[in-house]
Amino acid sequence: MNDQSFKKSEVVTLSVAHLAHDTFSAFLAPLLPLLIEKLGMSLSMVAFLDIVRRIPAMFNPFLGLLAEKTGLKYFVILTPAITAISMGLIGLANSAAVLLILLFVAGVSAALFHVPSPVMVREASGNRVGTGMSFFMVGGELARTLGPMLVVAAVSFWSLEEIYRLIPLGLVASFALFLKLRNYEVKRTVRKAKERGDTRKLLRRQAPFLTFLAGFILFQSAAKSALTLYLPVYLTGHGASLWYAGISLSVLQFFGVVGTFCAGNISDKIGRRKTLTLSSVATVVTLALFVWTNNIIFLAVLGLFLFASGPVLLAATQDTNSAMPTFMNSMYMFINFGVGSVAVFAVGLLGDGIGLQQTYELCALFSIGTIPLAWLVTRAHSFEE
Repeated sequence: MNDQSFKKSEVVTLSVAHLAHDTFSAFLAPLLPLLIEKLGMSLSMVAFLDIVRRIPAMFNPFLGLLAEKTGLKYFVILTPAITAISMGLIGLANSAAVLLILLFVAGVSAALFHVPSPVMVREASGNRVGTGMSFFMVGGELARTLGPMLVVAAVSFWSLEEIYRLIPLGLVASFALFLKLRNYEVKRTVRKAKERGDTRKLLRRQAPFLTFLAGFILFQSAAKSALTLYLPVYLTGHGASLWYAGISLSVLQFFGVVGTFCAGNISDKIGRRKTLTLSSVATVVTLALFVWTNNIIFLAVLGLFLFASGPVLLAATQDTNSAMPTFMNSMYMFINFGVGSVAVFAVGLLGDGIGLQQTYELCALFSIGTIPLAWLVTRAHSFEE
């Protein structure tokens, strides 16, 4: 009976842990204009750095097994400190190689945090898992709003090289999590049964869904990477200050919080297809308006719709007719990483070759492909055996 109760204190603690961890993960994009100037990097190199930071996500299944044996809570407790240290030191990096190593460490830490934390949220949420996940996701999205403002403020008060002064915030966060979670134990009374099934048969049956899913992510990832990773570089290249660029990124992410929080609930009411199609059309229109005007108002509206697809795609993946939902979720994560990495690198190459302005215009045009794929992916997800 206790397992069905909603443990608000634990859920809020885990949401705050998500906030603390991802705040430091959000330091890279707003610092890119300064790092590019300091280290003489191209946009292609920037793309490679981001890909290296995301590589550890490919090993999530193995990290999950490690977490099961070692103890979930220790990963959640320690990773805010590890990410704070690695991201806090990037201002001291005197070469792209050193920066790459620091970002890889941050990527490993991020993977270690995000594998066990949803499991702990689910355990603490009882029979209100949806509410618990909403709390948790909002913590992460708020971090991407606060992170750019925090690190830009640190650069203004001190310097790029002295952002390591923010590291104690991560250490304090880990210590506070230790005090709150040291007695936490995950209950596994009912979840020992293993999923069974023929993965080859499942992949053949779900091939239409996975193909259209990959297509949707490809067409969207170009715009998403251009806006989240390269936005500060794009805006400073148009004469904006680092402060304005950082605030613009925070505005985009803040409205992304709202879009992410609302989209899943809306899709439950009006359907995945209508929600995904609506968000895709609105993303194309508002992205085009932003590229042509650079108006922050259009950027805010864009954030509402650009990030709304995330929970809808996750829900669609879980809606598939499968006895192996964990495997399907791992396929979603694998596709998201692989296709997203290709898009990030392609945007970097185009930015070097034709400039970011034309690259943004091409991304706006390319994103039109999400509209038909929004219909196809939600049609294919209900494919029966």
